[in-house]
Amino acid sequence: MKTKSMKYILAAGLVCCGLSTTVTSCSDVLDEQPRSSFDPSFFNTKKGIEGGLTSLYAHLRYFYGNGYWLNACETGTDEYTFGQSADGNFKDADLTSTKAGARFNVGSMTPTNSIAGGMWGTAFANINTCNGILENGAAAGIDNALLAEAHFFRAFDYFLLVQYYGGVPLDLGAGELKFNTTTNRYSKRNTVPEVYKAIFADLEKAVADLPDNPRLTGTATKNLARLYLSKAYLTFAWWLENPNNIPTYPECARTDLNGLTAAQYYQKAYDLALEAINNPGPYGLQPTFYDVNVATNDRNKEIMLFADHDENEKYGNGGSGYGWGSGASPENFAYWMETWNYTEMIAKTDRVDGEGKPVYINPVQREAVQALGRPWTRMAPIADNFIAGGVWEDAVKAIDSRYDATFTLRYHTNWKKAGGADAFVYGANGMKVGPNEVFFSWIPESEDSKVTNYNADTKMGFGEIAGRPDFVVAVNHISRKKYPINWKLGIYRTDNNGGLGSKVNGGSPRPFNVAKFSEFYLIAAEAAVKGATGAMTARDLVNVLRARAGKQTFNQNDNMAVNIDNSAAMTAATPATIDIKYILDERKREYWGEGYRWFDLVRTQQWTNLASKYKIADDGYTDKDLIQFEREIPAGYYLRPIPQGQIDGMEMSEEEKTAYQNPAYRN
Repeated sequence: MKTKSMKYILAAGLVCCGLSTTVTSCSDVLDEQPRSSFDPSFFNTKKGIEGGLTSLYAHLRYFYGNGYWLNACETGTDEYTFGQSADGNFKDADLTSTKAGARFNVGSMTPTNSIAGGMWGTAFANINTCNGILENGAAAGIDNALLAEAHFFRAFDYFLLVQYYGGVPLDLGAGELKFNTTTNRYSKRNTVPEVYKAIFADLEKAVADLPDNPRLTGTATKNLARLYLSKAYLTFAWWLENPNNIPTYPECARTDLNGLTAAQYYQKAYDLALEAINNPGPYGLQPTFYDVNVATNDRNKEIMLFADHDENEKYGNGGSGYGWGSGASPENFAYWMETWNYTEMIAKTDRVDGEGKPVYINPVQREAVQALGRPWTRMAPIADNFIAGGVWEDAVKAIDSRYDATFTLRYHTNWKKAGGADAFVYGANGMKVGPNEVFFSWIPESEDSKVTNYNADTKMGFGEIAGRPDFVVAVNHISRKKYPINWKLGIYRTDNNGGLGSKVNGGSPRPFNVAKFSEFYLIAAEAAVKGATGAMTARDLVNVLRARAGKQTFNQNDNMAVNIDNSAAMTAATPATIDIKYILDERKREYWGEGYRWFDLVRTQQWTNLASKYKIADDGYTDKDLIQFEREIPAGYYLRPIPQGQIDGMEMSEEEKTAYQNPAYRN
């Protein structure tokens, strides 16, 4: 059977410079055709409407895969802090306090930094494209199933915006949810309930009209709309309840315009998630967690939406190729941020130079493989997660395959792939390490007592364990300089030809996963914790994913097949009573470092409780002792600042401009 696929590049939503794409009648792919702008005449034809629809998928690559968007969603949470090479973008997001005694020049949240502006313009441009499609689609002969894709994406973008900024404008200049064709320099923000009413209407329409199966690989379906609708119900229920008295803006009563209560929305979220689980369509859980995220299995049935890339130089990266790497959209460069500079390891060889001194080489070099890739050292995982009491404590590591399938924990030598002639290098304890053998490992906290010398390698602060040839560091010594890489996001290429890969410094040609079928279980479980009832309890739902996490058929760190089933141990370890903290822990283990975390903490109003203190070692080569840092997270920061450029460009009075900004960020 021929596989249908999608390829696309950026399209403009407002009347501005951009590119659009159109569907050809004789091909199974979406064919890119350049266009300078979208205007009313463009949306009066079937070809134009279909081109606009294609652009809706293209815009995903301006969030997902962008390293600065990942930073906005992860840094400053209980998953990530800023790494040794971080610039202001990451220190601004982190909110680490100078009162903690740190020697760092920490940042602050302002309307001019990348955290403020990472989404606003792209989302509203896409929303306006949706408005144009929906206003003109029926007259152009577009059927409801295709128009439902525009309903889905308009809700998708508004859902991001309302979680991020609070109430945002529904009127872009031509009336609420109308296609705007003129420059508009006045704006009025709607309230949160008004925005959610529009989101619910669009997603309910999408659920009704989208097909069960995608029309092309990666396009929207009924169950994808159910996922976002159930999550929107859940998020709005939390907003209505407001258990920790977090302020909203624009100020308004915490009431639903459809007259429902928080409890009713929790139940709606639960019911819809269960309906999707029981009617999966083409989706479903992969047999193991490794299968979900391994690059050779990208676009699998668990992935319901992705920002697509492939190795095609002409189309796969928006036509910009995969060379050195620009560090800008539409490139998928997010994985750089969570990758430390493992290339600074050195190893002594059996050779000597002209003066009789030992020759050293880099035993683990940059390689375009999922476990390695381009180092950037901008985001470091918080050590609390890896030690006693953390989500990756030793008892979890022993039975939960998600640990192995989330992090690069062992670093295999690859100098031979770069043409090196040495037969071996010297590792720990003066022992020989050969090609493709392990030179360095992260070891559990419980094994720290076995390490005899944490200065065996004076440059990197590695340790040794008697009888082992690999250098080691226990995870209770994770620092801003060195830490486990997020394996899930890593690069993968099929054209390395036995070498390290000629484009290892470029963006990844992998799709970036946006939505997963597994989240239905955790949405329903969270709603159940909040009082929703039905056929499955919160524990039942969580244990579906935990049972899967106990099964392992491949160990990616050892690069070998295994046959392990710890499902019984995993489900037995689940508490009898599930609370929100446990749901958030499970979400962390399932979606670590993928961009979910800030939204999860803000939705449940747990950001301050779970992220205001954290531990990590300092940023030197040999730093290993954990330091406790503190963050200042005001309640007003549960909303991000409106970008200053947006406010400066509006023709409004200074008082109106001030009132437009979220209160925590006003001068």
